[in-house]
Amino acid sequence: MTAIAVTTTIFEYMSAKAAASGAINLGQGFPDSCGPPSVRQAAAKAVLDGPHHYPRMRGTDSLRAALAGFYADTQRLHYDSATDIVVTSGATEALASAILALVEPGDGVIVIEPAYDAYGPLVRRAGGKVLPLRLHPPHWRLTGDALEAVAGNARVILVNDPANPTGRMLDADERAALRDVALAHDLIVIADEVWEEVRPDQRLHVSLAADPALDGRVVKIGSAGKIFELTGWKIGWAMAAAPLAARVAATHQYLTFTSSPALQQAIAHGLDTERLWLGTMRKQVEAGRTRLAQGLSEAGYAVLPSAATWFLCVDLAASGIPLSDRQFCDTIVERFGVAGIPVSAFYEGEGAPANVVRFCHAKAEPTVDAAINRLATARKAMA
Repeated sequence: MTAIAVTTTIFEYMSAKAAASGAINLGQGFPDSCGPPSVRQAAAKAVLDGPHHYPRMRGTDSLRAALAGFYADTQRLHYDSATDIVVTSGATEALASAILALVEPGDGVIVIEPAYDAYGPLVRRAGGKVLPLRLHPPHWRLTGDALEAVAGNARVILVNDPANPTGRMLDADERAALRDVALAHDLIVIADEVWEEVRPDQRLHVSLAADPALDGRVVKIGSAGKIFELTGWKIGWAMAAAPLAARVAATHQYLTFTSSPALQQAIAHGLDTERLWLGTMRKQVEAGRTRLAQGLSEAGYAVLPSAATWFLCVDLAASGIPLSDRQFCDTIVERFGVAGIPVSAFYEGEGAPANVVRFCHAKAEPTVDAAINRLATARKAMA
């Protein structure tokens, strides 16, 4: 039997280096803020008052009802809370449950790179074959021709929108290309949409699950940690038409089975009552993106366009820095006290772009400003 290699993620590696040196951590994706006070208060009350025992395997009734109502109101998606929603221990567990449920040994899975680094290992653990589709800076656009080139042996396609690490949101042409290829090749779509609320306030998220032509073939993944800036709570969900949801639930029951009832209750409260907070959050995230992008540009970095998520990227080669992304990230955390993430870590195999670095901008203004000053010093030393 061939062993499947398991290695430490780049996020843990860079965060450990940041912690060891006291560096500003713009690498791992977490904000300085902690979500709406009312949600945290609801969690504290539930921890004291209960319930304290196993909730239902698919999630508490209150959270599944809140999710159904939230997506009906915000994205015109209609899910039955009893049959179409599975609450999981974070979005990564939702992804794992979906992949293990829907990928059979030998199935091809299209992975659009740069991609969240859990995708490939999960596909291989299910016995599937990763079919990489590489996007390139600075525009990172997806085309129908590129999809067709890898779709012939595929059974599933994984789509991240908005996308980590690029910060892009799919446009109408890209969504149409995904739809056409999925229908032509009878693909199941796993839509990783955890960043759906972390985008400009004036731009609505358009889910692939909203396309009637894809009815019955999309598993939509969401994350309370991203919506409410509570990444350590690890409450996520998978939503799909009942037959697909049942397969995901059957796998989920043998992974984590269920998640904290207190946190589920608190997230249900947030989805029901904190819609205005979401608008404020988006404005704050946008201000942080603008602040970091402007500061890095003034320091001489070539900042790539970013519309959503907590991240933006810089092009080292265009910034006049003759280091690879990994060399640069090791150098800035060790010598200049800032952690970033090399975007080549979001690709598998040889030949990946090695000139792009990701930074998290969802930080307090003094943290962003201090990081900008240190990175400005770094560029002067390396360019």
